[in-house]
Amino acid sequence: MIAYDLQCKNNHTFEGWFEDSQAYEDQQKKGLIACPVCNDTNVFKVLSTFAIKSAAPLPKVNGKEVELEKITKELADYVEKNFDDVGSDFSKEALKIHYGVSEPRNIRGVSTKAEEKTLKEEGVQFFKLPIPERSDSDTDS
Repeated sequence: MIAYDLQCKNNHTFEGWFEDSQAYEDQQKKGLIACPVCNDTNVFKVLSTFAIKSAAPLPKVNGKEVELEKITKELADYVEKNFDDVGSDFSKEALKIHYGVSEPRNIRGVSTKAEEKTLKEEGVQFFKLPIPERSDSDTDS
């Protein structure tokens, strides 16, 4: 079994369960997947799994650096609180979830380029998000 986060053209998001990725593709092509809110059959998959890597600080853009830093910190806090940190086992855990070996959940971690290539080839959706290093003052709160 595989679960996908789906969305219709009217931006309603919902979850769909399928025997495998081919079953999703077949049903989607035949228009058999419909939004439970508006019954729209123009449905597509949306990202639901994250790969998180540390990155250099964000560049300052037109005096908006304070707002950008605030948004980045809020996003980092959200991911930290709502995603299981699987560290370097990200690709293994993502594949387990993808193939129904593990329960679906939000995960974060790191992966190599080779692992990311494998995930893409297997049809695992993930999103790379740079998270800035935390300062000592961030960990005190």
